[in-house]
Amino acid sequence: MRTFIIILLFLLQSSLGFAQDMVVTYEGKSIDSKILNQPVKYSIILPKDYFESKKSYPVVYLLHGLGGNDYSWLEYGRLSQHIEDAVSKNKIHPMIYVMPEGYRTYYVNDFYRKFLYQDMFVKELVPFIDANYRTIPNNKNRATIGFSMGGFGALILPLKHPDVFSVAVPLSISVRTDDQYMTEDRKEWDDQWGRLFGGIGLYGEERITPYYKNNSPFHLFNKANLNQYKDLKIFIDNGDDEQTLSKSNEALHILLRDLDFDHEFRVRNGGHTFEYWRASLINGLHFIDDAFNQKPYRGDENDNTIDSTYIEKSTLINNGGFEVLLPKDYETSQRYYPVIYFTGKFNDATKTKIISKVKSQTKVGEFPPSISVFVDLESGLNFDSIIKEAKAKYRIRDGRRFQSIIGFDSSGAKALDYALKTADFTSCVVFNAPIDTETLNTRSDSQIEELKRNWFFISTTDKSKNYKSNGLAHIMMKAKNIYHEYRVDQGESTINWFLKELPNALDFTQKKIHY
Repeated sequence: MRTFIIILLFLLQSSLGFAQDMVVTYEGKSIDSKILNQPVKYSIILPKDYFESKKSYPVVYLLHGLGGNDYSWLEYGRLSQHIEDAVSKNKIHPMIYVMPEGYRTYYVNDFYRKFLYQDMFVKELVPFIDANYRTIPNNKNRATIGFSMGGFGALILPLKHPDVFSVAVPLSISVRTDDQYMTEDRKEWDDQWGRLFGGIGLYGEERITPYYKNNSPFHLFNKANLNQYKDLKIFIDNGDDEQTLSKSNEALHILLRDLDFDHEFRVRNGGHTFEYWRASLINGLHFIDDAFNQKPYRGDENDNTIDSTYIEKSTLINNGGFEVLLPKDYETSQRYYPVIYFTGKFNDATKTKIISKVKSQTKVGEFPPSISVFVDLESGLNFDSIIKEAKAKYRIRDGRRFQSIIGFDSSGAKALDYALKTADFTSCVVFNAPIDTETLNTRSDSQIEELKRNWFFISTTDKSKNYKSNGLAHIMMKAKNIYHEYRVDQGESTINWFLKELPNALDFTQKKIHY
């Protein structure tokens, strides 16, 4: 009878022309759970042609965070709008979206067996959805996506049940490393984790219970059992402004890279907000759609190609160990200028592209008139000597505030090392740099305080060979309260990727110079 009424309502709307461009959304529905001995609410979005066809559809389960509910993705995530836009532009295929009430469960069965939520999810909710809606009832056509606590659920459900789910998009995963769990505040531990993993009242290593290990991604991912996850596709996305989760999400990425487990990993600008998670939906849904259709991931939507329109020939002044580009009005003025040191093994074509972008942004007022110095520190040159010679020959404005670095690869790592040891640069941006984290680790308290006046920007990719040193540098800078931005993009850390991301580095640099 309920289904019959829903069909009548839908047909009435269609006849009146109200549903022409809408997905069909139902909020506050419920199933009666025998396992939990209570109703469990869920909201659901059906494709707009659901009642007009006999098609079956893949299913995406969207999981909310702590304090959320079955309509969090609808209200704060604006899910319907995202889906409708993506489907109308043929970017994703029609799918069914299910948003269950997750309470405070982290989508697991609690150790004390008071609330067996995961059993309900797998043994009741999924079969109920398959029985009552036209789904494609197999793991190849089921995915999870969630934020915070829901990010943990989006990952743990496929890890515990790879026969049920094959795609996971966990966002800002509320997870901890072992050492984080061992040192968590006692009250927070008991209230949030101890009640789930069986460690109420415990401290230190005693918290790392067998039940915890059996529900921790850091223990479930290991060489012995990787084969059972060989078909699992994972896309992790976490903001660089996160606090505790910066370390744990980064550590998980490092673990997966160490295990050579293929996955996507992104770090973008932002924190623990719906603004961040809404932005994550675009690529997350593309990733899921491609996985459902057995296609390689298409790549991030915001991954723009290099703009070749700004390429412009320029003349560099060769000073033996370094080359210099002077601003347009250098010869006709007597003013002094900030200096940007571009460090890397750049060929002439790359230098031309860098210079053209600097000139382009300077012309429209997005970057200050400045002196650009190109140097390859891998060639054995002494950076101190180059800086002194440049200051002696050219009108470089005096003061730390007017010296910046933008470096690439190994030469960029040497420049960052210098910047960390001297604190002489107002900003330092490095791309795919094999960072020596020991330099950070050995700075004294007073030296760290000096570095807090400076801005740093570390940019890498999720397939970079320098994933570990970059991730650890990010974690260490967080722990030492050194201001920095951190980004992880898709793919390999090529020179074309560097050029594509260069405008972000220039914008970061100009903000610090004129802060």
